[in-house]
Amino acid sequence: MKYISTMNSDNSIFQFSIPGKGMSTLVLQEDDEKSIQFEAEENPELKRMLKESQEQFESKRGMTTSELLNSMSKKDFM
Repeated sequence: MKYISTMNSDNSIFQFSIPGKGMSTLVLQEDDEKSIQFEAEENPELKRMLKESQEQFESKRGMTTSELLNSMSKKDFM
């Protein structure tokens, strides 16, 4: 636990073994300072895509992840 509490951007990966389960890797991901709104303001194409997506969601023209996965078959990936 002491090792995990001292993790930072220079020391961001910790590998450990769980008896009977195997090796595991813990990776530190620091919080991104930029919000989606901030990035959208900097990128007009991203802003357009987000607006379009929100409009489709509100008008129920979108689909859930489950619906998308159920609509696919093995042929879609060959």
